[in-house]
Amino acid sequence: MAREFPIEKMRNFGIVAHVDAGKTTTSERVLFYTGMSHKIGEVHDGATVTDWMEQERERGITITAAAISCNWTKTMEEDRTNKDLMTTFNIIDTPGHIDFTAEVKRSMRVLDGAVVVFDGAAGVEPQTETNWGYADEANVPRLCFVNKMDKLGADYDASIKSIHERLSPKAVRVQLPIGREDDLSGVVDLITMKAYRFGGEMGMDVTEEEIPAELVEQATKWRGELIEKVVEHDDALMEAFLEGNEPSTEDLKATLRKAVLANEIFPILTGSALKNIGVQLVLDAVVDYLPAPTDLPPVVGTDPKTGEEIERGPSDEEPFAALAFKLQDDKFVGQLAFFRVYSGTVKAGSYILNSSTGNKERVGRIVRLMADKREEVEEVYAGEIAAAVGIKEVQTSHTFCDPDNPIVLEQITFPEPVVAVRVEPKTKNDQEKMSTALKRLSDEDPTFKVSTDEETLETIIAGMGELHLDIIVDRMKREFGVEANIGQPQVAYRETIQGMAEAEHKYQKQTGGRGQFGHVKIRIQPLQPVVLDEDGNEKIAKNVKREEHFEFVDNIKGGVIPNEFIPAVMKGAKEAMERGFVAGYKMEDISVELFDGSYHEVDSSEVAFRLAAINAFKEAAAKANPVILEPVMKVEVRTPEEYMGDIQGNISSKRGQIEATEEVGGKTIVNAKVPLSEMFGYTNSLRSMTQGRASMTMEFDHYAVVPPNVAEEIKKSRGVTS
Repeated sequence: MAREFPIEKMRNFGIVAHVDAGKTTTSERVLFYTGMSHKIGEVHDGATVTDWMEQERERGITITAAAISCNWTKTMEEDRTNKDLMTTFNIIDTPGHIDFTAEVKRSMRVLDGAVVVFDGAAGVEPQTETNWGYADEANVPRLCFVNKMDKLGADYDASIKSIHERLSPKAVRVQLPIGREDDLSGVVDLITMKAYRFGGEMGMDVTEEEIPAELVEQATKWRGELIEKVVEHDDALMEAFLEGNEPSTEDLKATLRKAVLANEIFPILTGSALKNIGVQLVLDAVVDYLPAPTDLPPVVGTDPKTGEEIERGPSDEEPFAALAFKLQDDKFVGQLAFFRVYSGTVKAGSYILNSSTGNKERVGRIVRLMADKREEVEEVYAGEIAAAVGIKEVQTSHTFCDPDNPIVLEQITFPEPVVAVRVEPKTKNDQEKMSTALKRLSDEDPTFKVSTDEETLETIIAGMGELHLDIIVDRMKREFGVEANIGQPQVAYRETIQGMAEAEHKYQKQTGGRGQFGHVKIRIQPLQPVVLDEDGNEKIAKNVKREEHFEFVDNIKGGVIPNEFIPAVMKGAKEAMERGFVAGYKMEDISVELFDGSYHEVDSSEVAFRLAAINAFKEAAAKANPVILEPVMKVEVRTPEEYMGDIQGNISSKRGQIEATEEVGGKTIVNAKVPLSEMFGYTNSLRSMTQGRASMTMEFDHYAVVPPNVAEEIKKSRGVTS
């Protein structure tokens, strides 16, 4: 089966935004205008295609990233059925709520571009900043769409100012709104210097007009700024421009595309998805400026056998390589493994290698995603996004590849959960189903963790926030039929050390036959930041194994401990860190150095060295000034000015630190850092304080050492005596 569209005519992009900025409403227009749906579903009616989960429709928010494949012919093209004019889109509509931020992060890893949606009355909001940071990490080119220009208080200039101040000064307007609030009637394109109006059914009929007389001066001014920004990226255009020659529309577009691909310019477009104004021009901009897979450098991975760096180019002729970026349980077909193909092709029924596990797997079926609907396909090509049915041992971030040409792609890292609750099944029948449900749900969501309290044997589930865990419990009930009792939310504290200490332990046991002998000397200290070389790569010595929040340094000289036992020492140290020494919380950010020891030619074993390491670590940790860490949240409160004093005083009483205040859209924004333990129930308190006129968002920022008086309270609650 031949490829339907050439890879150059493909765009993989995500639609990202803060919650309530109009992201899903924009996605619904995209589906309608591309012919994927014949009726626009609205969020407030609970009838959207991309928000297909029951919980999403009930709450009016996006919880899980939805993938959509569709085709688009540019707005002013006459023959909309001509395949030569079409571009195929693979779109992911991502959540805007911070509790589901993992969906955005993993989507950014596999997408080539992004459309960032802003609320025209609110400008840049907290989750937009977080999503923008994820896009920066993944080096993803972006378009900005200032939405909701029909909304009361919408202000295009203020929104752009907030983008420049909080995200990037490289953002440049390429459109102007015609009117605003109730008077919004179209947009002006600063490249073509034409006005566009949207009429007919759901804005389907787009007409090109001359710019209204009252906007000509403003459009000329902003077009001049746009040209100045664009010609900076082409020496010939710059020279011609300085000589008084304005670039042609074609040259302007081509150079702007080059700058967007290099993340040197982020074009700003505008309109109102709800009022069906401007969305088609956003899709045109995706075609014109966001990258095809061939515009990006080859993906880089490592050879699983040699550890050498390997590249795979975006071509069907290269060996197959793909990244599994999301798992989803489907009641009809079982587990779906979403994957992005970086090179080569894969057919249904063929065998692939999961290089992350070393297992060879058969791909039973392959489907393209249409939100909650599926289209079965025989083959998937380079650059495409699809889902595989029948892959057994797969986790998020696993690499699929050609068995004869193995490669391991870089894994996606996810934030650690910060809120935990105890959960117990209501009946014995629920007990059996609950373990299955929790396993499936934790496989799907890398930020959802399940553990068992060693003392009480209770099951503890942890996630990114209260809403995250509410959704998990709701899904257990609806999808798996599990009834459970849920405890009060608890903070996911951590422990670490603030000093350096050494310890020695000799594990020796004789039981008549062969004995056990392991002897280690270790030194532990706080984990230091990685040093970068001139190219920005991590400089890590060969004798150092570094993982997230942990480092192991092998400084054994002269073979006093044989090489085969050293991994067991590392394993023992990591095992000892699972339970801390102040209040029993997991330890992190520790460097463990093994610098001496001894062994017995007959009695030494991996088990003996692992146990010796556990005991040595415990002795050292007790002497290294162990402390409790608590999650500190970045909090943003939007409030009318008259409540500012009450809110600031309330935040200070919660051990919070106010970092900045600013005026946006007629409201005052308070930015603060507050410990999570002080924030439970804060939304209700805020409503009471402000007669329901203020709103609050928060997201995890960092872990900080708990003050001594708070540490004592935590220890008491855990039954620990000093």
